[in-house]
Amino acid sequence: MRDFALGKGGGLLRYSVGATREEVRSAERSEYDQGIHIDASVPIGQALFRSGDVGGRLATQRYGKVWFDRVPLLADVPDRWTEIDLATGARRALSGSDVPAVPSLAPGKAGVDGDLWKFVRDLHGGRVAWLTRIGDKHGQMYRPDVLLSALPVARARRAIKCESMLCTGKAITGIQWRPHSDEVLFAVTDPAAGLGQSIYRWNVRSGTVLPVAHSPGLLDGGRHSSSECGVSFAAMVCVSATASQPPRLERIDLETGSRRVLFEPNAALAQAMARSSSVTLLRWTDPTGQVFTGQFYAAKPDSAARPPLFVDYYQCAGFVRGGLGDEWPFASFAAQGISALCINAAPYVVDPVVRFNKGRAAVESAVKLLSARGEIDCARVGMGGLSFGSEVTMWVAMNSPLLKAASVSSVSVSPNYYLFGSLKGTLFIKGLKELWGLGAPEETPARWHELSPAYKLERISAPILFQMSEQEYLQATDYVIPLIRENMADLYVFPDEPHQKFQPKHKLAVYTRNMDWFRFWLQGHEDADPSKTAQYAQWRALGSRAGQARSSAPACEGRVRG
Repeated sequence: MRDFALGKGGGLLRYSVGATREEVRSAERSEYDQGIHIDASVPIGQALFRSGDVGGRLATQRYGKVWFDRVPLLADVPDRWTEIDLATGARRALSGSDVPAVPSLAPGKAGVDGDLWKFVRDLHGGRVAWLTRIGDKHGQMYRPDVLLSALPVARARRAIKCESMLCTGKAITGIQWRPHSDEVLFAVTDPAAGLGQSIYRWNVRSGTVLPVAHSPGLLDGGRHSSSECGVSFAAMVCVSATASQPPRLERIDLETGSRRVLFEPNAALAQAMARSSSVTLLRWTDPTGQVFTGQFYAAKPDSAARPPLFVDYYQCAGFVRGGLGDEWPFASFAAQGISALCINAAPYVVDPVVRFNKGRAAVESAVKLLSARGEIDCARVGMGGLSFGSEVTMWVAMNSPLLKAASVSSVSVSPNYYLFGSLKGTLFIKGLKELWGLGAPEETPARWHELSPAYKLERISAPILFQMSEQEYLQATDYVIPLIRENMADLYVFPDEPHQKFQPKHKLAVYTRNMDWFRFWLQGHEDADPSKTAQYAQWRALGSRAGQARSSAPACEGRVRG
């Protein structure tokens, strides 16, 4: 099922489907027998036949409409809508005007300023609420501020703005109509509070804004700050999660704000976290005045020596299992004597050198702060990341002596990346230009030499563990293979995995190997498990530059404003 909608007060269910399972399987078998025609829609660099998980089965994939996202074969088959009478069970096919329309109302027509970001319709009253981005970008990808607007009544031609101090200048990330009311519920995700969330209700007739609930973590529909809680007139049902509290389901009364736990599947984990780890919100300023926040997992000292530090840079909202992508177990690091810091990234700027250097400054200034406090050993610092976090990790490894070891799971821009992506045509080439300022390698050689690790291999002195998905690793082989040949890297590839790995056995393997890797490089520890003998032999054989990283102590002491 692709979509659904309720009609006639909930008495009718309308749903849409695309191609049937058998039609998809038949198309896959036909391609297998006849040969797969390679064009701009085919994700080259991965297995071409049933190599990605779609709906619980391995399926042949094609590129979707957003960058490198994947969709199943025959995803472009038009929707077919069916209606079910829930009282009688009667079904009928829908067509023409009976098909539910995609709601669309341009905010500009209602006098709403800014760039459209999100909108939601009041299903019971026909009104619309919008979130638009406003303000001067100043080199950022998006305008920095958010405006909340809505139509006060269904037939209103002009929208009204939320003008309370509780909704202006705030990082609003989600909106919902409260059923059978004049209120819009909105969520604020505060960067200054480590992405903690608050929920408010705005009466579009009176203009009154009242707080509903607050959390130092997430209060939403899942793991993303913009996902929606379930809502009725009386209450919201949300997933609550903080850095020290695993996800649980809570009921929040919309009038009183009182909260009641409905389901806590991770109660044992919460108790174990309380016993074994200490996590605090860290807030600091880099030398340029940029404010950063992060979740700091302090290691329990087992000697007089300061503990080493592991750092991840990207996003650290809610219950931080291991950075975006869940690959570096912060709490487990801390339990084994390695402090860990998950840093929330600065606003995304268009110039890649600026945005990568912001990440580098965040890491270096955090290390200096924690070192000046006597909380970590700045000569034993490791770093890891996924996606943008991988790029920043590689950037720090190429441009700073800080790291003793690194671990990445995604690709950085390189000639291979360009070659594979260029088959997509204009969409990829335009995006590469906009996000990295890169043309083809022969068109912008200076920019490529500045950004790509493929041209800066000699500047990398920290050993790197690559744990990559099968969908992506070939795009990185032009710099990973040379690092392997120079005994500076170790590579593992996980079959049938997309950008973010999801298979439980693979997740466990990644967690375990990352733990072994950083304990080896930062603590000199080797697990006695005989099945890991070959692993440690491989790591001990890493070359001279890795040996230099093992023994070097960068000049990381200093003061920053905390």
